[in-house]
Amino acid sequence: MTPTDLAEPFRVLVVCTGNICRSPAAERLLAAGLGAAYRGRDGAGGLAPAIEVASAGTGAVAGYPMTDEMAALVAGQGVDPRGFEARQLMPDMVKQADLVLGLTRKHRSAIVELVPSAVRRTFTLRELARLVANVDPATLPGANATTADRLRALVPLAASRRGLVAHRPADDDVVDPYGGGQALYDTSFGLMVPAIDTIVAAVRR
Repeated sequence: MTPTDLAEPFRVLVVCTGNICRSPAAERLLAAGLGAAYRGRDGAGGLAPAIEVASAGTGAVAGYPMTDEMAALVAGQGVDPRGFEARQLMPDMVKQADLVLGLTRKHRSAIVELVPSAVRRTFTLRELARLVANVDPATLPGANATTADRLRALVPLAASRRGLVAHRPADDDVVDPYGGGQALYDTSFGLMVPAIDTIVAAVRR
């Protein structure tokens, strides 16, 4: 086992309200795209993962699985939705995370209110995608660096770009599909996937 295997992983925390729709879907899709571990799955071959992705809810339906509608959409992307259990957001989760992603501006505010020191590493999912969409790859660690290294560098770079990219505030939110029909689930999922793809593309080479 090398020193890299023993290093602390880069931790990503995704936050929504109930932790049964949006944030678990984003957790699993991000983990798949980044080659990361998530709760219930460790790194390849049992090695300590370089990146860990987890999720929680500001008003979690603790212990519940991902909704059937969202699980089907996740599975449709070739990603395993099984074995998920919702959990309540706690301050220590935010303190331990290197990157925190809310699904709406209200979630972002709730996270920062819980742990004010997390403000520069807390974004909404779509906000982060907007801020890193046109990042010059040369500004991130090069070919010999890991995805975790590039993610670590991406966070302060994204924070420095706040206020520089024109947008409508509502464009930073992902609509809550809970209690809605399939069309609303499709809309919500359709807002998350391009954002996740953009973030992954910024750090994977």
